[in-house]
Amino acid sequence: MAIKLVRELKQNQQLSITPQLKKSIDLLQLSRLEIINKINNEIEENPFLKKDYENQPSGMFDDMSILENLSHELTLQNHLESQLDDLKLTTSEKKIALFIIQSLEENGLLKIDLDEIEEQMAFIYSVKEIKIVLSNIIQDLEPAGIGARDFKETIFIQLKRQEIPSKELEIANKILFDPLYSNFEDAKHKLEDNYSSSEIENVIKRIKQCDLSPGLGFESTKLIQPDLEIIPQDNGKFNVQFKKENFPMICLDQDLENLVKDKKNKANKELKEKMVEAKWLIRAINKRNETVQNVGTLICQKQADFLSEKSAELKPLSNLELAKELKINPSTVSRILRSKYIQTPKGALSMKSLLASSVSKTRKVTPMQLMEEIQKIINEEKNKLSDQKISDLLNKRGFNLARRTITKYRKKINLPSSRNR
Repeated sequence: MAIKLVRELKQNQQLSITPQLKKSIDLLQLSRLEIINKINNEIEENPFLKKDYENQPSGMFDDMSILENLSHELTLQNHLESQLDDLKLTTSEKKIALFIIQSLEENGLLKIDLDEIEEQMAFIYSVKEIKIVLSNIIQDLEPAGIGARDFKETIFIQLKRQEIPSKELEIANKILFDPLYSNFEDAKHKLEDNYSSSEIENVIKRIKQCDLSPGLGFESTKLIQPDLEIIPQDNGKFNVQFKKENFPMICLDQDLENLVKDKKNKANKELKEKMVEAKWLIRAINKRNETVQNVGTLICQKQADFLSEKSAELKPLSNLELAKELKINPSTVSRILRSKYIQTPKGALSMKSLLASSVSKTRKVTPMQLMEEIQKIINEEKNKLSDQKISDLLNKRGFNLARRTITKYRKKINLPSSRNR
């Protein structure tokens, strides 16, 4: 048997992550406070880096020990758990309540679905039991608005806590949850047939005064520092700017760089590597800040009606949509959204909270909008409609939804099937 040597040419693709690319990716997902701490550490360790005081905005504080010595005792979870101790709860109610509290986002909202909580609790408690605890216990805790599933629900919880007149609460319920009204102006014109203008104006004013992130005031274990700020303009529009205040501006030490480049001095290899690292870090931080601003600006443009207080409804918006428009990778968008905040007229909001997924591929519909549509159809039905018939009705309006989707979201709002209604 003869043995032959054969040469073959083969093409294949392989993704290699260089050490610098990995460090760039890590920088993207750092919060503002984390990146500030990293910059200060790098200045101490790398002699080629120094603070650029000439381009540093006034009002910059330079004592990071203030941040390091903040109180770490009171958190949102601790605050809520302490309130449970004052309530006479059964063992099951206490367990469910504690699990929900630990599932809350840092802004106090509950983004995880109730059926996911049911699954994570090993199906010991039903979705119905979990919803009862959420509505009757968690959402009654302080601060008002805790435990809501979205911005509209946290607004309504706060309005109910204010004990406003029943008529105004009825108006608020229609403005917030009736799918007929796309924004405040639209709602105002249509509701004037049944309510006075002063009542509607008063309700809209109350809605605009509500806190959209009731949990942030108790997040003392992690200082919230927004990367971006919305600057309102006279024409009713707004600009989105990167907040340079309290952000250390760095530059390369030119004198030290010239000494290293001078061939007479014969700088060692380690010193040259430090210089290269310093240049890379300056570029990487600038790129990180630029990408944060680009993503934040696009989000604000898409959610302009919500941020300018023309509507309490978020428009459907996903990571993939942002990535396509900005021509960047969806994973980059996901990293940018981690622990990034925008300072808005309504307070600091996380960039991630301004996104809303769509349940339909042919029409932009958020889960909350779909649940409102289902609720409205069932409320107005003359004959008991099955989930398939509800699906057919919505699909005639271009929703393109399967029956199982209707069933899923009908159960989320705790509505029985047509046989049990």
